[in-house]
Parts: sequence; structure tokens; C-alpha cells
Amino acid sequence: MLRLSVLDQSTIVTGRSPDESIRESIALAQHCEALGYARYWCAEHHNSDSQAGTAPEILIAAIAATTQRIRVGSAGVMLPHYSALKVAEQFRVLDAIAPGRIDLGLGRAPGSDGRTAYALNPQAETAADKFPADVRDLMAWLSGTKLIENHPFREIRAQPGGPTTPEVWILGSSDYGAQVAAYFGLPFCFAHFITDGRGVEQAMAMYREGYRPSEAHPAPHAALCVWAMAADTQEEAARLFQSRLVSRMNRDRGIFAALPSPEEAAAQVYTGGEAERAERMRSRALFGTPDVVAGKLRALAAGCEVEEIAVLTTLHDKQARRHSYALLAREMMP
Repeated sequence: MLRLSVLDQSTIVTGRSPDESIRESIALAQHCEALGYARYWCAEHHNSDSQAGTAPEILIAAIAATTQRIRVGSAGVMLPHYSALKVAEQFRVLDAIAPGRIDLGLGRAPGSDGRTAYALNPQAETAADKFPADVRDLMAWLSGTKLIENHPFREIRAQPGGPTTPEVWILGSSDYGAQVAAYFGLPFCFAHFITDGRGVEQAMAMYREGYRPSEAHPAPHAALCVWAMAADTQEEAARLFQSRLVSRMNRDRGIFAALPSPEEAAAQVYTGGEAERAERMRSRALFGTPDVVAGKLRALAAGCEVEEIAVLTTLHDKQARRHSYALLAREMMP
């Protein structure tokens, strides 16, 4: 059976203060737990007027403390910004708050522009080249095992220790993340919502072909993160999708602005090639009535041979967003 999870970017919307998006993330996590979703993942973005989720480790703590069952994690922590030891300590604390319910999704991309990445870590560019080594060290600190021989930090421990350990994932939108996940024997989630599926088949093939079994994961475990949205009627879904369309068109122009309302989005005028591109995006997007969206998600999962899909739904109306997750849960969960 296909497992459903949630990705949340704490999207900023027009007409509301960005801090409201953080509180909405906490409320949505509780809603999705009640619906039966398996995981709730928080994204990391910086210097953006589109997303308020700059510190997933803090948001995860708030969600973990106000839920009981659902797994809570990052999608992801952008490791080149940080010390691997500090990330290990943060997630060991999170695991102490919610034992056995914490996921640590790791990414290599900056989640920002180059200048902001430099502000976060002046060595960000060289740190990105050290991503596999940092993943190796982070896994050792999380599990309480010693780092490799002759490592200068071999005797350092990440506290607090405990009987459970956060589950580490590698996230990516290219072959690179797939190869890192395969090498370390870790679960891998492909960011379909970023690429619209471009490169997913090749990345998944490289992941499975190169997979080296680990003690925690003797077999590969693959997932997709997909933008999708359901509404009671196709017409309502099409109306709500206009916000996503404008936001995505803006992103591709390098404009990271608050998500417009459907009414604001309907006033957008597309000319020439933009109109054609907008129509292509509509034809490929996963929105509609629950049965239509569920059918497309199941087909996508089968085609990519994945066991899990994390659904990202960005809507201006928070009630419509919650309703979308409820419709998909009723359609796809027993």
C-alpha cells in the first residue's frame, strides 16, 4: 500500500503576516496526524518572501511536542550551512522530545541565493563539496558510534544519548543525492515538485542499482515529494490552482513573492510564450477531484517504483488546504 506523508514549506501568502505561516504549520501537522498521514516534514529556505520556514529544527520541536503519533522531520536540513556535530546534537534533542518519531532529511542545495548561503556559512561552497563526509560523521554522531580512525573529532559525543535514533534520509532533485543515499544505504526522496519529474527515472535507477545495504536499511527505500491538491469539484480545483501557477511562473523568473489568492492570480496576464508555458503546467499538474488526483499519484508511484509519496499543497486559503489533505486521506487510506 502506498504510504502518504506531508511536506510543508510554511508558505507565506498575501494579506497575512509571515509569522502566521509558522503557526499554521503547527496546526496543519495536528490536522494531518488526525487524518493518518505517516510523516510531516518541514522545509528550510532562507531570505525568501515565499517561505517562512527558515529553521526546521525549531518547528519540528514544536510539532513533535504537540503531536503523539506522526513522524516529524526535515525536508530538509541544508547541511553545508552547518556543523555536522551541531545538527547531530539538535536532532538528538528532538529524538528525546519525541523518541522514535524524528526524521532527519539532509540536502546539499543552499535553499537560498549564493549571498545568503555565504551569510549563513562563509565556507558554504567548500562545505558542499564535503557533503558525503559530513553525512558520514553526522550518522556516527547520531548513532553514538565513533568516527573513523584518526578523525580529529573521534572522541566527541553528541548528547543526549538515548535508545532511539533519528531516521536519516537523503533528499535531492538530481542524481547526486541518489548516489549519496545509495552509498550510505539510506532512504532517498526525490523532489518531484521542483523538477516536475525531470530526471526522476534516472535518479531512481541509479539509487537502486548502486544501493549498498545498511544495517538499518537492508533494502532501498525510495519516495517522491510531489505537489498535489484536491477539491470537491474539478472547477474548484482549477480555481485554487491559479495561485500555484502564478507562484511557479514567478519562481522561474527568479521572483520569490508571497502566494497570491486565486482572485489575485486570475488577474495575471500571460503573453506569447508565457501563455503556452502556463498551459503546459496546467496539463501536467496534479490537481482535481480526489479520485483523479489519487489515480495520478498511484500511477506516478507505480511508474517510479516508490513506496511513499510526500504531498506538498500550497494554497492561499488554509481551510481549502486542510480540506485537500482530508480528501486525499479519505481517498487513499484505508
